[in-house]
Amino acid sequence: MKIVFFGTPQFAVPTLEKLLNHPECEVLGVVTQPDKRRERGNKLTPSPVKALATAHNLPVWQPEKIKKDTETLTQLQQLGADVFIVVAYGQILSKKILKMPKLGCINVHGSILPQYRGAAPIQWCLYNGEQETGITTMLMDVGMDTGDMLLKAITPINLLDNAQILGEKLAILGADLLIETLYQLEKQQIQAIPQDNDAATYASLIQKPDYNLDWSKTAIQLHNQIRGFYPNCIATFRNQTMKITATIPLGSAYICQLPTELQEKIHKIPDLSTISGQPGEVVSIVKGMGAIVQTGEGLLLLREVQLTGKRPQSGWDFVNGTRLTVGEVMGNG
Repeated sequence: MKIVFFGTPQFAVPTLEKLLNHPECEVLGVVTQPDKRRERGNKLTPSPVKALATAHNLPVWQPEKIKKDTETLTQLQQLGADVFIVVAYGQILSKKILKMPKLGCINVHGSILPQYRGAAPIQWCLYNGEQETGITTMLMDVGMDTGDMLLKAITPINLLDNAQILGEKLAILGADLLIETLYQLEKQQIQAIPQDNDAATYASLIQKPDYNLDWSKTAIQLHNQIRGFYPNCIATFRNQTMKITATIPLGSAYICQLPTELQEKIHKIPDLSTISGQPGEVVSIVKGMGAIVQTGEGLLLLREVQLTGKRPQSGWDFVNGTRLTVGEVMGNG
C-alpha cells in the first residue's frame, strides 16, 4: 500500500514508525509543519516527524499553508498514493487534497469520537476527569474531525496519568489501530459509520488563561487541570510564579485509585480529616512527600513543582529548599 504520511508532533511518531517497518506499506513521503524556533538557542528545529523521516531518507514537504501551496499539491497528486494517513498534522486539508488518494485520507484521532473533536482531545478529557479514552480512525471530510468512523480502541485513564503519559499510551494504541484499519480496508471488511453530531463535544486549542490555577476550585478539579495541561499550570508563591506539575487529591474516593505504595504512605498521614484552612493555605507538611494545600473543597498534596528559573523538583525538595511552613498561602495563577 502506497502511503503519504501527514503528521508533526511526537504523538505521530509511533504511527510513522509502524508504517515504515511494515512489509506491506510503502511510505512515499511525509508532510509536516515548517521547522520552528525552540528553546534557549532559538535555533530552527525540525518536528519529531521530520526528524524520523529524514533519518529514513524520505522526501519531506513543509508548506506554510498546504491548501495554497500549488507546488506541493502538484507533487502529492503525482505520487499516485493509495492513502494519506494524517496524525496530528496541524493544518486543515482541502477537499482537493482529500480526493487525491485512491482510498481517501484516514485520520488517527486521540479520542472516542464523536467526543472531543478538535485540537487537544487528550488534554481536555483529563481536565474533565474522564475515566477512559481511546483512539478513533476515520475517513476524513472537510469538517473538523467529523468524518465517518472506521475502528475504535479504548483504554482506561489512571488517576496519576497526565497529558504526556496518556499521550504516549494513545500514540502506541493509535499506531496499532491504524495497521488494523488499513488491513481491514484492503480486505473490504470495514463498514464506515457516520458520527452522531448531536453527541459531539469539542476540544479547543488551549489558551494561556487555561493554565491559571484557582485554589477555590475543588481538589479534584485542580488535580485534573494540572495533569491535563501538564506541565504548564501556574500558581503564585511568595509573589513569584510557580508551576505545579504533579499532585494527589486526598479524598478517600481518590486514594483508593493510587498505586499500593502511595496508598500506604498516605494512610500513615495523621489527622487528615481534622486539618483545614483557607483556599491556597499550606495546612500540613508530610515528611518525604511534600506540602498539603487546602482547596475550595478537599486537600491537595503537591508532588512536583517548578519554581521560576529552576528545574522541576519533588514536593519534599520544594519544602526543604524554600523552608516552607504551615500557614503560608499560595496565590492563584
